[in-house]
Amino acid sequence: MSRSATYHTTVRWTGDHWGHIEMGNGPEMKFSAPPDAQGHAGVLTPEDAFVAAANSCVMMMFIWATERFRLKLLSFECRTEGTKLIELDRTEIFTRLHFRPVIRIARGDENKEVVEARTRRALEAAQKYSLVANSVKSEIILEPEISVVD
Repeated sequence: MSRSATYHTTVRWTGDHWGHIEMGNGPEMKFSAPPDAQGHAGVLTPEDAFVAAANSCVMMMFIWATERFRLKLLSFECRTEGTKLIELDRTEIFTRLHFRPVIRIARGDENKEVVEARTRRALEAAQKYSLVANSVKSEIILEPEISVVD
């Protein structure tokens, strides 16, 4: 059984290399191209938004997976890098998304190896079920640092 949902954003050019985005869930902000593409520093760029979408989606799915695997998540922080390749004809594509999550999980009554293995499975499930990660052509690399604490 399939279900569908629709999400939307509205963008408006505001002059020079500036834009304004309104997201369907409420937030609004200005954006630009990155400085290396005649844009401005210090604001959202489409490239930042792409990497942020993948990173935030994987995190939300990891939270879901930890609940499903009955893990006690203490903290999660993930730096994700998107690698962009510029082809000879000036076509650009993100070829890789490299996730580096730092995860702290409570040990509970199980030994550390079991909890770490379950945490890795939860992270794999997060990637597998991430809408955004599943919607991109980029290679996905997960390189977690997991700490199981008492």
